[in-house]
Amino acid sequence: MDTPGLQAAVNAIPWAHRIDLGHGIVTPGEWDTTEILRRLRLPEDLTGQTVLDVGCWDGFYSFAAERRGAKRVLAADSFIWQSGRKQGFLLAREALHSKVEDAEIDVLDLSPERVGTFDVVLFLGVLYHMRHPMLALEHVAAVTKRLLIVETVIDLLWVPGKALAFYPGSELGQDPTNWFGPTPAALGAMLRAVGFTRVERVWPSSERLLLWRAMSVFGPKAIKRAVYHAYRE
Repeated sequence: MDTPGLQAAVNAIPWAHRIDLGHGIVTPGEWDTTEILRRLRLPEDLTGQTVLDVGCWDGFYSFAAERRGAKRVLAADSFIWQSGRKQGFLLAREALHSKVEDAEIDVLDLSPERVGTFDVVLFLGVLYHMRHPMLALEHVAAVTKRLLIVETVIDLLWVPGKALAFYPGSELGQDPTNWFGPTPAALGAMLRAVGFTRVERVWPSSERLLLWRAMSVFGPKAIKRAVYHAYRE
């Protein structure tokens, strides 16, 4: 595909991720994927490792893992792709000459028998969409050999213990597919409960989290997010 043809194809797709396709073309995604990637602290060197990207959408993080040397990357999605929004991933894979594999599979269908196990699993922006968050984490944990990276909404920051906010209807972000937002303590405990022996919050910093807590009590409410690394050791 020549550059004008690629640009025309990009323009015809509603993008979530900003992906540099080369030739001066960057997909006009609504999310600042470069900043999110920085927050994730995805290892810079993934040489020889296998990576699963759960709920990958346009595939930015799948392609990032491939660029960092992963020997196999599986991009998995169900809700977005089955709603007719897989064309972004397919176009990006073609434009990047990528070998990232794809599987249309629901989170609750993940198992070693269905997809195998992976050194690194990305579970980004998905947990708060799960009606059964602990069950979803159990399925994700079952296919994780070493490191699970979770990025999700957190809530109830003024609550010191372990609790989950419940979002009936569309009260979180006017999105009826959002269901739960755990406190930071709850998210860490949930990850340990499904078998991870070491759990670290890598974003936000403790200082930023304290500021958010103060703002949640004295200021306007806003959606907050966090990134956790969970290890099997």
